[in-house]
Amino acid sequence: MDNIPNSNEGLVERFEAMLRDNSFVFFEEDELEELAEYYMQELQNRRALEVIALAIKQHPFSPMFFVLKAQVHVQLGENQVALEFLDEAERMEPFFGDIHMTRGSIYGQMGLHEKAMLSYKRAGEYDVPEEEVKFCCAFEFTNMGRHKEAIPLLRAVLAINPDHETAQNELAYCYEMVNDKEESIHYFNKFTDIRPYNHQTWFNLGVAYSRSEQYEKALESYEYAIVIKEDFPSAIFNKANALAATGLLDEAIATYKETFKFEEQRGDTHYYLGECYERKNDLEQALAHYNRATRIDPLLADGWLSSGVILEQQNRLQEGIHYVKKAIEIVPDNAEYWYVFGDIQLKMGFQEEAEMAYKKVVELEPENVNIWLDYSGVQFEMEHCNMAMETLMEGIKYHPQNAELNYRMSAYLFSVGKKQEALSYLHNALSLDFDKHNTIFEFRPSLKNNTGLTEIIESYRKLD
Repeated sequence: MDNIPNSNEGLVERFEAMLRDNSFVFFEEDELEELAEYYMQELQNRRALEVIALAIKQHPFSPMFFVLKAQVHVQLGENQVALEFLDEAERMEPFFGDIHMTRGSIYGQMGLHEKAMLSYKRAGEYDVPEEEVKFCCAFEFTNMGRHKEAIPLLRAVLAINPDHETAQNELAYCYEMVNDKEESIHYFNKFTDIRPYNHQTWFNLGVAYSRSEQYEKALESYEYAIVIKEDFPSAIFNKANALAATGLLDEAIATYKETFKFEEQRGDTHYYLGECYERKNDLEQALAHYNRATRIDPLLADGWLSSGVILEQQNRLQEGIHYVKKAIEIVPDNAEYWYVFGDIQLKMGFQEEAEMAYKKVVELEPENVNIWLDYSGVQFEMEHCNMAMETLMEGIKYHPQNAELNYRMSAYLFSVGKKQEALSYLHNALSLDFDKHNTIFEFRPSLKNNTGLTEIIESYRKLD
């Protein structure tokens, strides 16, 4: 019984001695309620049901024990059974708010959010505080993805109880989900006047400023939060993010490392340390932190990818491709991962593998203009010229106003001797963006010797 709180220890000993000795002991209602809640918290549900069975024998007219019985069955995953016990409790005492609150919670778990809110509102008609009812209704709105409707309820909760930290955090989350940065800043600024020594308020204000890219003000807010609560790793971590965003990389590195004083080392923290070192061009340190990130969190796909990218930069291509493959195994539908995989394969001389990877990127992210250039480019280099032009034609359908795609198509057509079609795409490209005309020569330098082509370009230069 080492883990039993002192307030419960005597009760638990009396109850378990009664069971052991097969004797009779009378318990007050509040004692039995406390015992049942203790066993539920310990997830000893069968023992909790034994307590409740005794409670119903000793106090048969108390609806609370039927509510507790329902809550145990919820923990056992038996929602329908739980609802039946709540119906029984309601027949005994229809005005007991806990019945309706528990029923609302069950409906919420079942995805019946509207019914849940009706139950909570009914509880509010009886003895349940308004603050609790509004918070539970707000929670249902967030579970339905209706964050905008949750906001006024959460603000009402905080108007009643400014110290409701969970409501404050939910409100910050809802503002983020509806992307209302200005209102979030306005609200939490005002809230710091109401609760100037609340570390969570300053933290939420800092997050709002960070999301608006007002990093100087964000840093100030995080500093206040840390002054109020020194061991506040979330604020220290976000402060480091803000420092990194402003380019203060050495300060960011020191601040990320400071989080380790107050919490276990996390994979994402080492990942961001790696990013800072990479931006400082300290690739060895960057790689060390990316590797540490994936050791701590093997499912951190970005960590594997970043290690692969560093290894590619160091021309350690065989090693790099292994890390990128790991990232793809974790998140198989990430276009960026496939793009990097294709780039490394191409660098290693494996054109077919690169083509396959680029095809995957096109499927996942057709809005990316560059992939159409690279995908068709590798096909063209493999002398699959018609396939390359078909690919690029598809890209132009997605991006008809993109000059680079039109310049590239013109280059392909010139290369296979389709001069008239090539000129048509060249005119399109020059009309869309004359300044990018050199891209055609970057892909095919020999076209500089094509007098007809250069004359057309010069004619557009005069118009530009």
